Amino acid sequence: MLSAIPRPTHLAADICARALGAHDARFDGLFFVGITTTGIYCRPVCPSRAAHDAHRRFFDSAASAERAGFRPCLRCRPELAPGLALIDAVPRLARAAAYRIGAGALNGHGVPDLARELGVSERHLRRALERALGVSPVELAQTHRLLLAKRLLADTSLPVTRIAYASGFQSLRRFNSVFRERYRLSPSGLRRAPRGRDTLRDLSDRERPADPVTDLVRLTLAYRPPLAWTVLTSLLRREALPGVEIVQGARYGRTVRLDGRSGVLFAEDAPAQARLNVEVSPSLLPVLMPVLARLRQLFDLDAEPTVVDAHLDQGGLGSLVTRRRGVRIPGALDGFEVALRALLRRPSWVGADSGDLARRVVWALGETLDTGIATLTRLAPSAERVAEAGASRLRALGVPPRRAGVITSVARAIAAGTLRLEPTSDVMTTRRALMAIDGVGDLLATTIVMRALYWPDAFPSSDHALLRAAGASSPRVLRARAERWRPWRAYAALHLWLYDAER
Repeated sequence: MLSAIPRPTHLAADICARALGAHDARFDGLFFVGITTTGIYCRPVCPSRAAHDAHRRFFDSAASAERAGFRPCLRCRPELAPGLALIDAVPRLARAAAYRIGAGALNGHGVPDLARELGVSERHLRRALERALGVSPVELAQTHRLLLAKRLLADTSLPVTRIAYASGFQSLRRFNSVFRERYRLSPSGLRRAPRGRDTLRDLSDRERPADPVTDLVRLTLAYRPPLAWTVLTSLLRREALPGVEIVQGARYGRTVRLDGRSGVLFAEDAPAQARLNVEVSPSLLPVLMPVLARLRQLFDLDAEPTVVDAHLDQGGLGSLVTRRRGVRIPGALDGFEVALRALLRRPSWVGADSGDLARRVVWALGETLDTGIATLTRLAPSAERVAEAGASRLRALGVPPRRAGVITSVARAIAAGTLRLEPTSDVMTTRRALMAIDGVGDLLATTIVMRALYWPDAFPSSDHALLRAAGASSPRVLRARAERWRPWRAYAALHLWLYDAER
């Protein structure tokens, strides 16, 4: 039965109606529409015929639509919609909780555990999520699990049992029960249902990586176009850790270890469908939810590029934006990797690559991984292994003494839990903690915060490359000019860095 009091979207109904009528992809994931006559909810890009105005209800999340009793559309598949960017107007606690829940924080753990990690009471956490998103933590987690399961049922031939556990359910019985209750359809019944046009086809042999990996699980990650994929992969190639990451043509690949599970993944843009085609090792299925969440962060897939580009254009960067529309900030799968890369390279973000120095560090301190791919043989050095090795080992590998000391200090702080480089960490607190480490200055601290904490307003105004590109006489002058680019100064910084690098 449909709820009589569904939580509305934060967008005005007339805006939602116009976006729905135009199938505007810029609003995909920003709201969902429930159809009262069918009990189905859809994305604004759904190709189905639009319902009458009187039969629509708009929601700001899939969870709030499902709480109101609506089931996801089998044609437009709401589980494929891009998410909301962290800059969106959601209170910080609710945002942090929602991110962690979306990354699987409640899979096998309880709400009290999450509340304790966030430093609040369970009651306060529940109240914050109810107020901001209109759902409880458990309801939000259940929606994420069900939508991931729906993706795997539609896009893969994995057994239902593996899908249940990969989606975060702790038992097959519970999975079947919740799926039937929420979607009024059995998991196997959904597989027999007609599929929408967005179902991911298997990649042809020509499209596979040069060093093939068998039995990879294929999924998609949606984004709001445009996406400057060539720029993004160029940046990732420039700073890739040898043996850990590769960029072959337009295809990105890397090794991964998360919660004791190791494997490889690949990603390639499919611009015509506004999505990335992703391939993941079956060994990563038990941690698939956090892997997908971290991939969205790595590629900045929840950005709203038309909004960002228009804002920077109005702020005087129009000529730079025109050259590279849809620029994204490269994020991180692991916060310590960001710090390690930055310290193994010269200060400017888009400067020369780390070359042999990074190779020596990765080969000595990164664990070996048998992937069957000659160019992917190592896991990135973890903070724990680097902390244990110490500065003397880094110096023996050729790392300059001062940088070796900084790397070791950052690694020990992360290993001890006194420094957390995660998207839900407090930006100012983390930045202060980084700058308290001897040898970490404004540029390094701000760059790490920008990428590891997924913060779009970071701006290292003391960077000489930014000063040159902007023609500013001092950091103070540049900071004043950058006020026009808030709250997306990180994108402005990337445009300026790229401009300086090509001159």
